[in-house]
Amino acid sequence: MKKLLAMVLTVVMAVSVFAGCQPAANNAADANTLKIGMTGPLTGGAAVYGTAVEAGMKIAVAEINAAAEKNGGLKIEFKSQDDEHDNEKATNAYNALKDWGMQIFAGAVTTGPCLAIAPSTVSDNMFMMTPSGSSDKIALTGNNIFQMCFTDPNQGSSAAQLVFDKKLGEKIGVIYDNSDDYSKGLLNGFKTKATELGMTIVEETSFTADNKSDLSTQVNQCKDAGCDFIFLPIYATEASQILTYANKIGYAPKFFGCDGMDGVLTIDGFDAKLAEGLMLMTPFNPDAAESKAFVDQYKAMMNDTVPNQFAADGYDVIYSIYNACVALSINGETPADEVCAKLVDYFKTYKFDGLTGSGMTWDANGMISKIPAAVVIADGKYQAL
Repeated sequence: MKKLLAMVLTVVMAVSVFAGCQPAANNAADANTLKIGMTGPLTGGAAVYGTAVEAGMKIAVAEINAAAEKNGGLKIEFKSQDDEHDNEKATNAYNALKDWGMQIFAGAVTTGPCLAIAPSTVSDNMFMMTPSGSSDKIALTGNNIFQMCFTDPNQGSSAAQLVFDKKLGEKIGVIYDNSDDYSKGLLNGFKTKATELGMTIVEETSFTADNKSDLSTQVNQCKDAGCDFIFLPIYATEASQILTYANKIGYAPKFFGCDGMDGVLTIDGFDAKLAEGLMLMTPFNPDAAESKAFVDQYKAMMNDTVPNQFAADGYDVIYSIYNACVALSINGETPADEVCAKLVDYFKTYKFDGLTGSGMTWDANGMISKIPAAVVIADGKYQAL
């Protein structure tokens, strides 16, 4: 009996040891499957951006996986995490993706979380490409970090140049978010170029994350200063408040925003008719013929909502990374640090055509170069400015 018991215990211990040596099922490396992770605000006040990026990425992943046989069978396993546009939650979300076995980080969506996560990607040797984090500080954190969208100073500068060239206003007002790096970066680029061009900014007023529920004071300040043009380097939700109040008091200057304005037509509770004539910088036009296939898929996925630039940026991030991985023979068994080293080197000479531009390239700091474009909203659609 003792011998039998000893034999049973030996077998049990052997099985336990063997089982303990097996990798967790969800972390097991599969040569035919790349693991790409993304963090972004999927809930909360900035969810309009995170959910758009997530949907754009999912569309790209579905297309790639459906056609994987053309690329040796290489597919993508995609996982997203909600960071609620909160730096601490973003860091936790990134760590959760690492535990999952992420090889490439396609995030974060907004600037603050990007800046919070970036140092970790440097120490982890994790390739990072943000679809929409636009601060010039992000890519400068490390040579493993790349951006799909314009940096804030460059976009702000381009906006000022366009305002000057098109003679859009003489007395310029600015309303910005003094608590947001994105907004301040755009403002700095705009002011620098405006000064160089001899443009007159007669009113500069701001708000913060703690006092943005009522922006009537800022609108009235611009009105009292006689502003016939207002630059809004802010996000769509706050812009919708400004447009609504300006209409209420019969104030009708020209309004001009940047890529954070994209999505204003879909803000809950906002009368989209008030956005008629609004101008904004965006490299993606959902009404362009070349965007139709993507737009149709997005609308089918997102309850007939028209995609914004953030969705297109997400789509381009996935395709740019995947095409590079195919060219470099990177697969699901390639360690994340090796993936990073290969992609960083490849992107030095990489040219990519996507929804948000053609012939896109990246400089030594990971900042993108593509042609800036602006649109005006007319009859509820984007038209080239």
